[in-house]
Amino acid sequence: MENYPIPTYPTGSLNFLHRLHAQDKSDLPGQAKIPLKIIVSGAGLGGLATAIALARRGHKVIVYEQVEKLGEVGAGIQTPSNSSRLLIRWGVDRYLKDKAVEPVDISFRRWQTGETIGYTKLVPDFRETYGAPYCVVHRAHFHDALFQRAIELGVRIVTGAKVVSYDFDAPSITVEDGTVHAADLVIAADGIRSPARKQLLGEMDRPPTLAGFAAYRATVSAERMKADPDTAWLVEKPSQNCWIGDMRHVMSYSIAGGGSFNMVLSHPESSDPSTWKQETALADMKSHFEGWDPRLVKTINMIDRTLKWPLLSGQPFVKWVADSGKFTILGDAAHAMLPYMSEGAAMAVEDGAALAAVLSKITCKDEIPTALKVFEKERIQRTSQMQQASAINGKLWHFADGPEQEARDASMRPECEGRSFSESPNQWSDPLTANWCYGYDAEREIERAWEALSIS
Repeated sequence: MENYPIPTYPTGSLNFLHRLHAQDKSDLPGQAKIPLKIIVSGAGLGGLATAIALARRGHKVIVYEQVEKLGEVGAGIQTPSNSSRLLIRWGVDRYLKDKAVEPVDISFRRWQTGETIGYTKLVPDFRETYGAPYCVVHRAHFHDALFQRAIELGVRIVTGAKVVSYDFDAPSITVEDGTVHAADLVIAADGIRSPARKQLLGEMDRPPTLAGFAAYRATVSAERMKADPDTAWLVEKPSQNCWIGDMRHVMSYSIAGGGSFNMVLSHPESSDPSTWKQETALADMKSHFEGWDPRLVKTINMIDRTLKWPLLSGQPFVKWVADSGKFTILGDAAHAMLPYMSEGAAMAVEDGAALAAVLSKITCKDEIPTALKVFEKERIQRTSQMQQASAINGKLWHFADGPEQEARDASMRPECEGRSFSESPNQWSDPLTANWCYGYDAEREIERAWEALSIS
């Protein structure tokens, strides 16, 4: 256990190693008592989600984005129940109806044979237990849905406007053309390499570092897979399948309304990303998974092109909010994490939800700093614990064959056989972890935190 961080979130996922050595769409939001003018820097997933959460409560929101044309790169992204609950509540789901896919289950598979060694039933279990579905969607479709809903709510989005500095006291931003824009509150959702975070934290800034892993991201035509009996089963029903082995795993699921099969292939990588050659990425990717389940290898061989992405790991920051109490960071700028819990984007959605909810409680602008402190405390705890959970999955999935792997697989066997269990190294199934992760309602939890402050 010395190689594992001690989790501070509820989980039974590591207990096997000790033995070895759970909203309604019609909810109306509490409108802001004091409508604010709010600037958001960054029109990525976190920035747009935050803009939606704020605008639907009555705030005037302006988003500044450095690129001229909005868009997202990448392929599939997961919207687990703790995120989809909020998206449904916000009315984003209607823009995803023909694009999002709701997998019926998740199967963890042995690397060499494809044998199911871990299993989580998602439909109807997650809807019934957590009040919201667990979905997957193409990242570009998700981004476009957020954009459309933000525009519908009256959010103003200014593109081609790179923010070059922040005045935390005013608060205001300065864009590249020299113009200054002021507001009651400024929010930086400017990504993993956040300039705003660097300005806020100074010498305390610890940018996310290379985690020693990289991931190939790719899609395969579902029609092509249906033509081969060895791969057709992967697209016959909407499911997630994850092959796990020594320092490697492959996560897969259908996206784009079932038209594409998304794959993320994680592997060890210690070299500098600047030395990577994308022209050899296909061959390099295939070499990492030689000898794996023949059905998986056949699917990998259907990939025509891929991109290799470095995986970065971040540590919790001591602060998100400026001393003035009029500026905060959120999203990847505040809590970069490994993708192994599929919660990175969901945490950004939660950030926006929590911030909008707590600001709806204030009765004057002088209370903005207090609201932001409540937000900061709640969100640092939640996101730092999710960073832990993601890192722990990076351990659990990557055992070499041996005693730990055998104990892990034995501990997941009851869920595969439909027997009752009280704990599991599969964190989607572990009752404590799943309830903490998917049953969490960011709006409700921040309201409780605000009420606790008022009582004290």
